[in-house]
Amino acid sequence: LSFTSLIPALYADPSSCRTIRVTMQILINAIDGQLHLVEVTPETTVAQLKSQLKAFDCVLTSGTRILDEDKCSLSQLDIVHGSTLNVNARLIGGKVHGSLARAGKVRAQTPKVDKQEKKKKKTGRAARRIQYNRRFVNVALNGPGRKRGPNSNAA
Repeated sequence: LSFTSLIPALYADPSSCRTIRVTMQILINAIDGQLHLVEVTPETTVAQLKSQLKAFDCVLTSGTRILDEDKCSLSQLDIVHGSTLNVNARLIGGKVHGSLARAGKVRAQTPKVDKQEKKKKKTGRAARRIQYNRRFVNVALNGPGRKRGPNSNAA
């Protein structure tokens, strides 16, 4: 007797067919560290599971995945018989250093200071004269030691 020959025999009498409700057992790792066994169907949604556990303000996780979509069923989230779900409490706050909530706060706190007026930049012959003095005439004054860059104001 093969499996394919059994299929017509199962559906020969429709009155003999019953709806079988498939249940699965999942393990719940609670906040207090206890392990609970819960019987659910694959069509059970995350919201129904939270209400069954009375964990409305908690976060359910499966491995590294957060189950935050309340309308999704357990079968859509690939949760099978024997899966372990963790119940975690929501923590208020978060990172302070480097968090996006504090982005731009320093700029908003510092007072605005107007820019100072600068002297007019010399052009042409006068600019070349300063350049010449900086590069060739004042070099002898520096003497031995480390050479300073063009922006250093050390005389």
